[in-house]
Amino acid sequence: MESHVFTWMLLCVLLRPSATQNPAPEGVLNCCEGDVLFLLDSSGSVSSYEHSRMLTFLSELLLPFSLGEDQVRIGLLQVGSRPRVEFGFDAYSTQSGLQGALTNTKPLRGDTNTVEALRIAKERVLRQGVAGGARAGLPRVLVWLTDGVKPGDVIGPLEELREEGVAVLVVSTGHGNYQVLKKVVTPPVDSNLYFVDIDDMSIITEDLRDAIIEIIRAERINVRDVTTDSAMLQWRPVLSGQTGYYEIRFAPVPTGGGGGGGGSGTSPSTGGSQYQRLTTSADSSTARLTGLKPDTTYTATLTPESNEHSFNALSVEFTTKPEVLSPAVVTISDAGPTSVRVSWGPSQPDKVTSYYIEYSALPRGKLHAATVSRTQNSTLLRDLQPDTTYLVTVSARYASGVEKAMSVKVCTQEVTPALADLQLTTVGSDSVQVDWKSSVGGLRGYWLTWEAQQSSVLGERSSFYLPPDSLSTRLTHLPPATRVCVSPIYRTARGEGLCCTAQFHSDALAYGYQL
Repeated sequence: MESHVFTWMLLCVLLRPSATQNPAPEGVLNCCEGDVLFLLDSSGSVSSYEHSRMLTFLSELLLPFSLGEDQVRIGLLQVGSRPRVEFGFDAYSTQSGLQGALTNTKPLRGDTNTVEALRIAKERVLRQGVAGGARAGLPRVLVWLTDGVKPGDVIGPLEELREEGVAVLVVSTGHGNYQVLKKVVTPPVDSNLYFVDIDDMSIITEDLRDAIIEIIRAERINVRDVTTDSAMLQWRPVLSGQTGYYEIRFAPVPTGGGGGGGGSGTSPSTGGSQYQRLTTSADSSTARLTGLKPDTTYTATLTPESNEHSFNALSVEFTTKPEVLSPAVVTISDAGPTSVRVSWGPSQPDKVTSYYIEYSALPRGKLHAATVSRTQNSTLLRDLQPDTTYLVTVSARYASGVEKAMSVKVCTQEVTPALADLQLTTVGSDSVQVDWKSSVGGLRGYWLTWEAQQSSVLGERSSFYLPPDSLSTRLTHLPPATRVCVSPIYRTARGEGLCCTAQFHSDALAYGYQL
């Protein structure tokens, strides 16, 4: 009798864990499709206890997922002196096999050679289209579990993986290297980077699992290319190769009407508001939503319709960009002494009736004005005063009666006439008298340059400034053939100069040049 009681009690003890085991979280089974590689630090800086705790964490994290060729595949790459692929994506298609492999995984020890491990991950495990690699066209995720001790120069390799489309998540049981890890994870950092003590890893299990699911969910839907009146809806083509179609409904939140589209009505999925409806083929993965209102939040619902399978409707919210009235930007180009081009944007010919441009010299110049067509986004202002600052105002007149204006300052260029005349008179065998004339006033001076032209002294040169009241100077100790140039200097620029070459009749070979 006592033996039967002992046997019954033993069975109760053995069965209790399975009876109290938490069920899989709702929405995890059959939720996803993608390849997830775990990069596990098992070097000498990680104790046997810490390694065991990380494996237990992975076991709990992965238990709810459905594994297989058409669902989630898991790989494990350990980091040590010689990193090793413990098992690849095609190794386990059942939870029992995966859990057994995690239980039997032993640490590698040695140095933390994370850079080499990332090279293996990139070239062998996460590469698409190669034997044993990741599947083409599906999400790829790298989850790095590290103690944060001397990870090496990982920023470059992890950025390369991200550029190739791999999502990078990090769990660190140390609290250092935050700035490094922040740079390498895929945004948003708040949901893809975790710092946790080794004994408290279970508290992040659900959050990390949700972050992975967000990336590899098989029926993802998102919105891109949002403008003031349109948006592109994108989803994973779950109906590809089947008969059926996608129905899309979208409407403002919480109420409001929409125009255009393939049809309209009211629907509980859009809060009972007036919605727009359109349909696309089973092979579609995108649809452009048009006729939207600026700065408005919308709900879009995608429903795959098929006689072969049943699919859940997917919903997403997005907000259109606020309308930017023209002119939002005014730019200046092609500025000259008497003209300047004024441009503005954005171009809105369907809303603007005309553009009105006012301009006057500062501080109290005469006001000028011009009106241009709504199709223009620039105009050339002529007959301006040289070297003058103008205030230019561009106003857009809208059909609705709204008017918007933007002003900018613009400076015309200074007139810089060329030198009027230049004469050289040789004096002796190595000197020259330089005389010039200027036809305008207001000069800031002159810039004189001379340079040797004969091959024996080629490259010898000198430059210097002369005051504005100078109209001549004498150069001495010059080489046998010297080119002399004089340029007028104005407030904002140097004017075009004149050049002459002085020829001396002395023996060039006997010439001894001194600066």
